[in-house]
Amino acid sequence: MSARQQGLNVGVVVGALGVVFGDIGTSPIYTLQTVFNPDDPHPVPVRDELVYGVVSTTFWSVMIIVTVTYILLAMRADNDGEGGIMALITLLRRRAAGQGRRTALMLAGLGIFGASLFFGDSMITPAISVLSAVEGLKVVQPSLGELVVPITAVIIVVLFLVQRRGTEAVGKIFGPIMIAWFLTIGGFGIAGITRHPAILKALSPTYAVEYLAGHFGVAFFSLAAIVLSVTGAEALYADMGHFGRRAIAFGWLWLVLPACTLSYLGQGALILDDPANVAGPFFLLVPSWLRLPLVLLATAATVIAAQAVITGAYSVASQAARLGYLPRLRIAHTSAEQIGQIYVPWINWLLMASVITLVFAFRSSAALAYAYGMAVTGTITITTLMFFYVASKIFRTPRWLLYTGAALLLSVDLLFVAANLTKIVHGAWLPLLIALTSWTVMTTWQKGRAIVTAARRREEGPLREFVDRLRTDPSLTRLVPGTSVFLNRGKETAPLAMRANVEHNHVRHMHVLILSIETQPVPRVPDEERISVDELGYADDGIIHVTVRFGYMDTQNLPAALRLLDPARTEGELELGRASYFLSKIELRRGDAPTMAAWRKRLFIATSYITSDAAEHFGLPRDRTVIMGSHIEV
Repeated sequence: MSARQQGLNVGVVVGALGVVFGDIGTSPIYTLQTVFNPDDPHPVPVRDELVYGVVSTTFWSVMIIVTVTYILLAMRADNDGEGGIMALITLLRRRAAGQGRRTALMLAGLGIFGASLFFGDSMITPAISVLSAVEGLKVVQPSLGELVVPITAVIIVVLFLVQRRGTEAVGKIFGPIMIAWFLTIGGFGIAGITRHPAILKALSPTYAVEYLAGHFGVAFFSLAAIVLSVTGAEALYADMGHFGRRAIAFGWLWLVLPACTLSYLGQGALILDDPANVAGPFFLLVPSWLRLPLVLLATAATVIAAQAVITGAYSVASQAARLGYLPRLRIAHTSAEQIGQIYVPWINWLLMASVITLVFAFRSSAALAYAYGMAVTGTITITTLMFFYVASKIFRTPRWLLYTGAALLLSVDLLFVAANLTKIVHGAWLPLLIALTSWTVMTTWQKGRAIVTAARRREEGPLREFVDRLRTDPSLTRLVPGTSVFLNRGKETAPLAMRANVEHNHVRHMHVLILSIETQPVPRVPDEERISVDELGYADDGIIHVTVRFGYMDTQNLPAALRLLDPARTEGELELGRASYFLSKIELRRGDAPTMAAWRKRLFIATSYITSDAAEHFGLPRDRTVIMGSHIEV
């Protein structure tokens, strides 16, 4: 266990407040306003008993989903300290090697759909968060309403343009800004409560139960908006590796939860005081002369919320590529100290185009809310299901207790899912479409990659047979001084580039390294486990096989990894500083074999075009890298 997980550091807590809680911490801006939105297809009447019920249900939804499901339960299931749905997928893939293989693989596939829903969340969050903050201008001055969409678009464009600089430079101010944010919304929440102190009764679960049981026809549909109070819950789990469970739990229980609760109670009191306040209860909590500063603070907080989910999208895409669900993507590491701070250009521009499109298509946070809830509830439900399966395998908790907990929590999650399904025609179709598209791309790439790997193995032929041929027929090649490194998928087959070099150029270097890369289902691999050498029985001929292992969050720099080689295992010191690297470039063609549906073949080939340059991805020196081509039919 790392020191970060063992102890509680104030700086780590402040950092977590600035990165982890941006999304869920800005939910009070729009949650109750959306619940009581008169333009909702299933509006909630503004009556006292319903206000108490909505506020109580909101509070207990946060307690059950965030505090219980994520803080108390899910964050106990980590993959070497890392959390999030991709970590659960890797845990399930490990289980697939043993008993329960079919169930584990099915749940891993469901997890990929959950990760796909997160991509939809990554597109919707920046749009709804920034829109909801800028919409405060309409409360300050109604005539400014026409400027909301253009200002939002400008903020979002700037946000995506500065992504390449990374969050390190501005990260130090994120924490203090969010602390100021939570103290502000908590303070004004208290001021609102003083207008109608009876609102504190909503903390009792009896009001939530009475609301759901006594007014189910209204309450059920309102759950599609109430779920907005838990948006960002997945970030608590996904960012656990950066800050540790204790820091996140401490920040949530001692600042974020109290501040959000006070804000919801204050808004409820304000609505009880005057039903007309449902138009903008969050901003109406403050005096008119403070509303513009609050709009500015809210905009800063929502930009931080957007930043967190964008960074999360980079991480999910990167991890998916490492696990074989996406092509190799170009990734820039933006911090020398924090390896998790990455920038993925292709994902960045895709997100920016999508977010801008959503802003201009929906034009208000209320309209986007119908879409937002579907992405959130889907991800939460899948995470809960996967957690309890993993927990049943790795924890010693009695089965009856696990099954009871799973039944209760999944019942709550599925109730929210059902409520959001009623909003399908009002926007909930959007995250489902995004998720289905992402899931199709990722599963198609995984299957196509397996097909290409099998075809490539057949074309490469056995490595030992190829090397034996070189030994028995020296006329095939002549030795040249130096070291050559051939990237290959394993040590069973001959690298295509090596075969082509011998057959066409009739040369090979005195020292040949056949290098394979393994991505382990763990976040990082320590240096002492990075390299392993297999002499293949040809060490005297200068040919050895080297396996380099990386975690799915490691930087895959091959020259740096090869410097860890022990000279005793390589028949002396290699000239790695002047080594030549050989890559096999595969051109994919659509064939007639019934390996996949024709449309999936086209999708697989089209997806391959976003594959990053191998030399750049693996940190290879351009002036010493040779690329040799071949083609394979899918």
